[in-house]
Amino acid sequence: MRPLLASVRWFVRACFVVVLVMLGTTVLVRSAPGYLSDAREMDQHYAHAARDELAVVAAQSRSPLAMLRQELSSWFKGEGGESRQYGIPVIELIGPRLSVTGKLLCESLGLSWLGAIGAALLSSSVRRPRFLWQIPSTLLLAIPTAAMATLCLMMGFGGPVAVMVLCLAARDFKFLHAILRKSWLEPYVLHARGQGISTARILLTHVLPATGPQLGALASLSIVTALSALVPVEVIFNVPGLGQLAWNAALNRDLPVLLAATMIMAAAVVLAGATKFESEHWRRA
Repeated sequence: MRPLLASVRWFVRACFVVVLVMLGTTVLVRSAPGYLSDAREMDQHYAHAARDELAVVAAQSRSPLAMLRQELSSWFKGEGGESRQYGIPVIELIGPRLSVTGKLLCESLGLSWLGAIGAALLSSSVRRPRFLWQIPSTLLLAIPTAAMATLCLMMGFGGPVAVMVLCLAARDFKFLHAILRKSWLEPYVLHARGQGISTARILLTHVLPATGPQLGALASLSIVTALSALVPVEVIFNVPGLGQLAWNAALNRDLPVLLAATMIMAAAVVLAGATKFESEHWRRA
């Protein structure tokens, strides 16, 4: 009964977080300077028509709560609203771009975890770890994602997956090294190594099972980090994904599209938190 109540409580909290994020996005977009403006006003051929159209929009403009209620009702009806910039249903914009972003995230997370785990196993299993292992990850963490993407683009070396992998692997390596190093220094592990048991057997039977819950929490953090790096990477490399769509929607004050992208990313963060929730539940059990 308790696991069921915990799951229901988590689901209610997740829905509340998603709605709260969408409300915050609506308030920020509606209150932003220039919300009721259009680039066509700069052109004398279209300025008059643009002002008339914006006057109608201003007359129909309502409070952020009313706007959010209208957008949520359109999603419940399966419509998702209509893009202010493109004039087509939001679903038609989100669908193709979501698959591009999902592929980029899966490739980046998989490769970064392989590299981070491999490097962490090598650096943590030695008896006297050297500071030399920490220098590459520290340098990569000091470089902003947008700067790294711009540098790769200017040099013509690497791509969006490479930048994402470097950013994620550098951060994950720091945590994995600390977690695995602590496990290798446990008394029972030191005793097993003193008895001559092979390193592979100690790793599979003692080290990895003990770090399981912490690895689940780290996986949740990796997903959140990947989502935060998604927008600059897709914008700089011109990847037609969800991050680029959200960036363009923010520049053009396209509220229906921006709300859809925000809702999807907030749901992804909440689902990533489910990994941490399950790992904590497993550790308590």
